Amino acid sequence: MSTKRTTAQSKIFDRQGMVEQISRWRKNGDRIVFTNGCFDILHAGHIRYLESAAACGDRLVIGVNDDASVRRLKGETRPINVLNSRLYLLASLSCVDAVIPFSEDTPLDLITLLHPDILAKGGDYTPETIVGAKEVIGWGGSIEVIPFVDGFSTTRLENKILDLHRRKIKDS
Repeated sequence: MSTKRTTAQSKIFDRQGMVEQISRWRKNGDRIVFTNGCFDILHAGHIRYLESAAACGDRLVIGVNDDASVRRLKGETRPINVLNSRLYLLASLSCVDAVIPFSEDTPLDLITLLHPDILAKGGDYTPETIVGAKEVIGWGGSIEVIPFVDGFSTTRLENKILDLHRRKIKDS
């Protein structure tokens, strides 16, 4: 007996495709969880966060900042991984049902388009500081603040790599 597997590529959507997929899921009674971020260098803290976010509902959708918006938000050295790589890596996770890129600095337009039932963000946010929280609550949805996982940070990883590189240059 053959089991049909979902490919990572099949979980990457544009806006129209995402709206259509969410409509199909809703017809099945699924509750949609939305989160967003840059996810530049995927690490264990991200995975733990995404697994917790997925557990808040039935389908996890991730809005991913495109390369230009990451540069605006994080600086000229970022992103380290290009958008297509970041989308593919996130889509390959079993806890993720869909990923969708966005080019704005905040996901507000995407949130209002997709109308998630649950908006999840990490513990470094409060409900008052989460973009889209007011809108999601306004249509009867809820906000989930997922506890922050200490010890993991893309910036920390980037700095560690740069420090190792500097030491190698200095020693040569």
